[in-house]
Amino acid sequence: MRVMVSLLLVLVLVGCAQDATPQGIVSTPIEALPIQNISQQGDLPPTPVSNEIVQEADAEYLVLTNIYERTTPSIVNIEGEIPNGEGLTPDLTRGSGFVYDGAGHIITNAHVTKDTQTIRVTFHDGYVTNGRLVGLDTFSDLAVIKVETAPERLRPLLLGDSNAVRPGQRAIAIGNPFGLNSSMTVGIVSGVGRTLRSAELIDATVMPGFDNPSIIQIDTPINPGNSGGPLLNSYGAVVGVNTAIRSDTGVFQGVGFAVPADTVRRVVPEIIANGRVEYPWMGISVMPEDNGFGVAGLAEPLGLPVNRGVLLRGVTVGSPAEQAGLRGGQQISDVRGTLVCSGGDIIVAVNDYYVENMDDLVSYLVLNTRVGDVIRLIVIRNGETFEVPLTLLSRPTTNDTQTIDCSTNVE
Repeated sequence: MRVMVSLLLVLVLVGCAQDATPQGIVSTPIEALPIQNISQQGDLPPTPVSNEIVQEADAEYLVLTNIYERTTPSIVNIEGEIPNGEGLTPDLTRGSGFVYDGAGHIITNAHVTKDTQTIRVTFHDGYVTNGRLVGLDTFSDLAVIKVETAPERLRPLLLGDSNAVRPGQRAIAIGNPFGLNSSMTVGIVSGVGRTLRSAELIDATVMPGFDNPSIIQIDTPINPGNSGGPLLNSYGAVVGVNTAIRSDTGVFQGVGFAVPADTVRRVVPEIIANGRVEYPWMGISVMPEDNGFGVAGLAEPLGLPVNRGVLLRGVTVGSPAEQAGLRGGQQISDVRGTLVCSGGDIIVAVNDYYVENMDDLVSYLVLNTRVGDVIRLIVIRNGETFEVPLTLLSRPTTNDTQTIDCSTNVE
């Protein structure tokens, strides 16, 4: 009898326990609860991730560290003094530069060295020596300084292929912003084929303003003092020379520019040999091609037979273009509310290289031709295509040239 009563009591207790759980809710065993719900000491500290994960995450930074250590011995700080009148303290100009060869030539910007009387060059280890200005080129904003120092201190940087640079690739700048020696910043290439107005660096009333072509645009932070320093790729090769920023405040706001390494190859040897650079010149003018007024944007409204090339607005009197028989615009047309010189020759190719626009043509001439070369132009005039030989002359050094365009052709 006692056994039966005990068994009945156990069954009742079990039934009560089951009924205690609200309908529709499943009870969870205590051993299955998350540890943070039952810890008497609070959350447990996280354990370190594995070495493999850390090494994989740090791989990019190891590349950057390696580039920094390999290249900084070749990068210098440049300080120049510009006379400011007798008895007055000279103005100072500061920038960066890098070793070009074992003969002591150093590359920097023209605007860093222009008008300087004395130049001091400081290497990354603090060694200071005087520099001599070999020459400069305001069109490309490149200059060459020469120092006399021990050969082992001269470690040239490798010039890369700037023609292979594409937007999205890593862009590394090392220089001396605000006097902070050997500072590295990293970003990406934002664009290629930009142009900078060289007239910003010279007196436009004395010398005509020519565009500096094929400029590399970057978002890599560069600031005053970075000018003249190298722009490096992921292999540590120089793909450009940092030259300017677009800014409303004088400090970096996300858009920087670098002269491409291919321009360095073209310009620097000539500066070393002659102290200056001669550029080939055709003597043509075009409408400003931005805002849809290049050949591509004018093809439909003007009924052009092509959608790429260079539509001539005018030719300079006595220039190679005039001597070759090229013609500028013949009439004025209204395109989207803007007056356009139309009816001029369209240059579509030079030496079998088909050009997209004026910037493309200028870039080709700068990098691939010399003064005195005879080039072959493919020209379209009134729907007919023909070839024109043209002998390149040197760019004029004064701005007193006369251009024949639609304003002189139209009665």
